[in-house]
Amino acid sequence: MLGTVIAAIAALVVGLAVGALAVRLVMGSRNRAAEEEALREVELRRVEADALRAEAQSALTSAQREANAIRKEAEIDTKERLHEMRRDLEQSLDDRRVELSRQEERAVAREDALGRGEAAVAERETELAQRELTLADGEALLAEARSRVDRELERVGSMTADEARAQVLARVEETTRHASAQLVRRIEEEAKQDAERRARTIIATGIQRTASSYAAATTVSSVALPSDDLKGRIIGREGRNIRALEAITGVDVIIDDTPGAVILSAFDGVRREVARMTLEKLIADGRIHPARIEESYYQAKEEIDERIREAGEQASFEGNVPGLDPELMAILGRLNYRTSYGQNVLRHSLECSHLAAIMAVELGADERVARRAALLHDIGKAVTHEVEGPHAVISAQFCRKHGESEAVCHAVEAHHYDVEPDSVEAVLVIAADAISAARPGARGESLEQYIKRLEALEEIAMRHDGVERCFAMQAGRDVRVMVKPGEVDDDMAALLAREIAQEIEDSLEYPGQIKVTVIRESRTSELAR
Repeated sequence: MLGTVIAAIAALVVGLAVGALAVRLVMGSRNRAAEEEALREVELRRVEADALRAEAQSALTSAQREANAIRKEAEIDTKERLHEMRRDLEQSLDDRRVELSRQEERAVAREDALGRGEAAVAERETELAQRELTLADGEALLAEARSRVDRELERVGSMTADEARAQVLARVEETTRHASAQLVRRIEEEAKQDAERRARTIIATGIQRTASSYAAATTVSSVALPSDDLKGRIIGREGRNIRALEAITGVDVIIDDTPGAVILSAFDGVRREVARMTLEKLIADGRIHPARIEESYYQAKEEIDERIREAGEQASFEGNVPGLDPELMAILGRLNYRTSYGQNVLRHSLECSHLAAIMAVELGADERVARRAALLHDIGKAVTHEVEGPHAVISAQFCRKHGESEAVCHAVEAHHYDVEPDSVEAVLVIAADAISAARPGARGESLEQYIKRLEALEEIAMRHDGVERCFAMQAGRDVRVMVKPGEVDDDMAALLAREIAQEIEDSLEYPGQIKVTVIRESRTSELAR
């Protein structure tokens, strides 16, 4: 294309030159010397045009070569990408085959377990049939023994038939009562054992079908920073940016010596998530000032409201609980940002819903009521910081307010015995809640470990001479040691700080860094009279 353009320009230049020379020839036909000069100039212009045409042809050839090279490179790149896509597809298919094979193995194992259960039931039925036959034989023998006793009494004794009959009946009644008591006790023990075995089977089946683990952090979130220079921009001039961020989000922004991270601390999971999203938006945008902080906060708040609504809808779908009121669904979605002893409350509610439904089916109870009540039993935890009272009672109030049935509301209200449970579904919700919370791996002891770590930090510092008080601050990242000024001078304070830091480093395991600050304060006061 470039060669064509150059050739056209060259032809145009030649045409103009020839035209100009032709005019010059006509005008200067009387002057022979001028004509010869014009002819030489025409010839010179023709040579230049040929040179330009040759240059254009060379540029065209070079462009064609470059186009061919680009085409070949594109073909090679396309082939490589097709090969990578084919390889990824084959890997995905292999993974899917492995997963299907595992599912088939689990299905076969479940069928074997069901087969063994059916065999055990058949064996139990056979045993009961034999016991019934034994009881029938015993009754026949008892009748025969009674007849022999009657005949013997009539032969040996001088009693009348009525007297003998009364004595025999009394003896038989006593024997039968004793045998009946033994039989009843044995049947009760067997029934109790069978009930316990069946209950264990039902609970084990429910746990096996819903076994999962959800542990989460409780009070802090971490935001990664591309560089530590952003910490100064987040703080802002005289701290105005960090004050604006903490004021509008309601969380504590902790900027310490941890490289490449900022810590957000708050007990409200929704606020903490909104603050995290706001800070990430500010970091991505690069403009950090109070006006931009407010704008990013409202954008993040709209996004988190949408996420909460989607989480509630997804939980309703996964728990197979249709027809929830939209406001109730929104409150349910907020549980996704609430934890209880490290366990995500929304995941816990879904797990309880599945467990209660499985046990309800096994026991012949109302599966719909059990499933619905178990999913909604902890929605009060989403607003416990806004409404006073036990979360079970708050949950039941919300269920009644939004049109749930009384059976569901009672099961929700009774799951912590705030009211006495009076239905099978209420008991199943209690059992499902206990199973989900108590099984291994469900709840972490992060809060207890956190408190123990703080106590260990303070204990290490208090063991040294001259220490008056010690405070572990900033989630255990800062230790403030108050010393007695009469026993510890400035030089000893520096040495004490080093010793405490070394002992913490040797005896404790902790993330990041811990700053040890020794404070020596001396005061002098005097009264003016």
